[in-house]
Amino acid sequence: MTRTHGMDAYLEAIYVLEAEGESVLSSKVADYLEVSRPTVTQTMQRLTAAGLVEVGDSKEILLTEDGRMKAESLVRRHRLLERWLTDELGLDWADAHVEAGRLEHSISPLVERQLFERLGHPTTCPHGNVIPGTGFRQPNGIPLSHLRPGDEAKVVRIVELAEEDLDLLRYFHKSGIVPSATLTVQAPQSAYDPSVTVLVVQDSRALPVSLSPDVAKRVLVERVVKDGVNEHCAT
Repeated sequence: MTRTHGMDAYLEAIYVLEAEGESVLSSKVADYLEVSRPTVTQTMQRLTAAGLVEVGDSKEILLTEDGRMKAESLVRRHRLLERWLTDELGLDWADAHVEAGRLEHSISPLVERQLFERLGHPTTCPHGNVIPGTGFRQPNGIPLSHLRPGDEAKVVRIVELAEEDLDLLRYFHKSGIVPSATLTVQAPQSAYDPSVTVLVVQDSRALPVSLSPDVAKRVLVERVVKDGVNEHCAT
């Protein structure tokens, strides 16, 4: 079934795609939001008329200054709410993401400020993505799929494009593949096994978790080198 979204969801989608280094085309927005191409075209016309987006020479969609301010405000509230819903109410990542999407349009600037204070000035959402306006710069990280057997790494963040896959969010959360978790890449069972298996250190236990190569790309990590210094690598 085709989903329906308000214009705010499109601004957030453009912001997220851009933040992940994507060239924001209508087709990518449609795939991200799971809507039809004609629906995206119609909404982009409305956003353009409102002065929130513009189309570049290569047909890429660009946020205007007003559009960026609005998108950052929406994303900031969403990620603050996710922190509150997971850290204080105990919701899992997927439920928190859904509920934050419902609540982000309802809180006032006053509540937003108080929430930020209450949570101790968090800089990232539970998945490790930066909360706009905090001034924090997260290390870029490298995809987990780029590591080799024997490599040890710490999780930096889950790419924002994975957040719309609720089952995957639940799997990451339940498996302990969360920011700051320590992972050790294991050797494949056979030369024909494409999966990425890692040992996740959780509550003093090392638990094996297997990921497909496509899913492993969505986990960004920093390699821990032998002298104990984390290797920050760009994607």
